[in-house]
Amino acid sequence: MVDMRFLVMAVAAVVATAAFMSAESAGGVKRVLTLERAFPADQKVELEALKARDRVRHARILQNFAGGIVDFPVVGTSDPYLVGLYFTKVKLGSPPREFNVQIDTGSDILWVTCSSCNNCPQTSGLGVELNFFDAASSSTVSSISCADHICASIVQTASAECSTQSNRCGYSFQYGDGSGTAGFYLSDLLYFDTILGTSLIANSSAPIVFGCSTSMSGDLTKSDRAVDGIFGFGQQGLSVISQLSSHGITPKVFSHCLKGEGNGGGILVLGEVLDPRIVYTPLVPSQPHYNLYLQSIAVNGQVLPIDPAVFTTSGNQGTIVDSGTTLAYLVEEAYDPLVGAVSLHPLFLFLSSLLL
Repeated sequence: MVDMRFLVMAVAAVVATAAFMSAESAGGVKRVLTLERAFPADQKVELEALKARDRVRHARILQNFAGGIVDFPVVGTSDPYLVGLYFTKVKLGSPPREFNVQIDTGSDILWVTCSSCNNCPQTSGLGVELNFFDAASSSTVSSISCADHICASIVQTASAECSTQSNRCGYSFQYGDGSGTAGFYLSDLLYFDTILGTSLIANSSAPIVFGCSTSMSGDLTKSDRAVDGIFGFGQQGLSVISQLSSHGITPKVFSHCLKGEGNGGGILVLGEVLDPRIVYTPLVPSQPHYNLYLQSIAVNGQVLPIDPAVFTTSGNQGTIVDSGTTLAYLVEEAYDPLVGAVSLHPLFLFLSSLLL
């Protein structure tokens, strides 16, 4: 195992003695820039101080990225008795039309309801007006044909199908709750505001491929929590975050800040938010969803007696972060100890007495 303390001291020693030599082209004068230690040699440096300094360096590197940050306001809460979902607004087409779409990190495609949808909800219990995308009214829309190379790539990586009668690249999705939707792919402009450094560039746009749904099933047909579509934030190339990254508009990073107070759900940012108060955790590589290395569960500072093997990530097992799922689900081996510990917590007992 490499001794990290040795590496830090070695780097500090190099920095202390290094000098930068440059020759002036005119007179051949040598200029020396002496590099000094960031931390004195006799001073003990905590790991957190080194990490904080590295975050500043990381921020400078990110500032060199050609793109910027795109942010969307988020509405909704995690309370299943109120809304139980988070959604935001996107603008598509020319002239732009606004759509309320649910944020879902568990799927990849952005889709909205088509004007030709025959069983889609007409009203919403969320207090928002439902809109339908009309391809005939957009001057910048283009269809994705079966022969299009985009359709060929979609068929290989996602649910896609081609209709020989209409020659349109179609799709059919089935979600974990049993609901589903089907339709066809289009390409049109997505509008957003971009933040570059300290400057705000309003009314930016970029062409993206998205779905236009002509049919729905299951809970998607219910009006109580109906929205105009789903904003997939998965890792595949057809997700909006991947498409904007390929255009050089934003890095392939997004942040979803959840806030359940009132009717606000926080903010959705395409691009990295740099803040020393944010704690990051690595994701499991080569997984179709956003998997975490869950190691343990603690209640009131006490780690619960759960076998770590329960949290092992494999082909059919793991811990997934999914903004489109309302509740947290645990296997029985982790669920029982958690419920038992929470039930014995004084705050839980106090709330229970109030409910009684």
